[in-house]
Amino acid sequence: MKKISIILISAIALWAMVSCNKNESTKVELKNFDDSLSYAVGISLYDIYIGNQLNKSTDSTIVLNGFADKMNGKEMLTSEQEEEIINKYFTKRQEEQQKEQAKQFEITKAEGEDFLAENAKRPEVKTTDSGLQYEVITEGKGKKPTETDVVKVHYKGTLIDGTTFDSSYDRGEPAEFPLNGVIRGWTEGLQLMSEGSKYKLYIPYQLGYGERGAGGTIKPYSALIFEVELLEIKQ
Repeated sequence: MKKISIILISAIALWAMVSCNKNESTKVELKNFDDSLSYAVGISLYDIYIGNQLNKSTDSTIVLNGFADKMNGKEMLTSEQEEEIINKYFTKRQEEQQKEQAKQFEITKAEGEDFLAENAKRPEVKTTDSGLQYEVITEGKGKKPTETDVVKVHYKGTLIDGTTFDSSYDRGEPAEFPLNGVIRGWTEGLQLMSEGSKYKLYIPYQLGYGERGAGGTIKPYSALIFEVELLEIKQ
């Protein structure tokens, strides 16, 4: 933490001096690699330690005074106090980000629930006891898989706004997997299908990726839609 504090102080000082003289900045020429490296370091220090974190919370004049006092051995805070204050700032900032994230998750959850509630009113949509919704596009005549079977399928997965996040069709190759190794909505939904069937599955977040989401596209609490074509059951 001490090393981080020193880097922060150096970066803050650099930012303060620039911000205090932003209308009087000296033009420099990047004549060689070392000049370019020096300039890039200055930009990076601002971007990493200042631009996105402290810019709205600090006073450049006080920052510069703190830097000068440190250099002259006249600082008004001990190193422990300095570390405590900086840690307190970042803790507060993290809490604010978590609150904002939780608010966004609540919106995603509500949107999914509203979508499924409306979707359930459609006569072609059936709802199981678990909350899974499905729509028969094509009904096959083959056998149905069990939970321990391996299935071969073509599928496309989308969010409720239509965004595609995965598609075996786009890859040009069907997928194979054991039914007990996928999300609960798939495990349940595929067992309703016969070989040759094509269904549309509407999966609430509890039967999908839950409160954690998956990757950058599927947010926590996301309801999902899958078009699934059961090509073959492999024992």
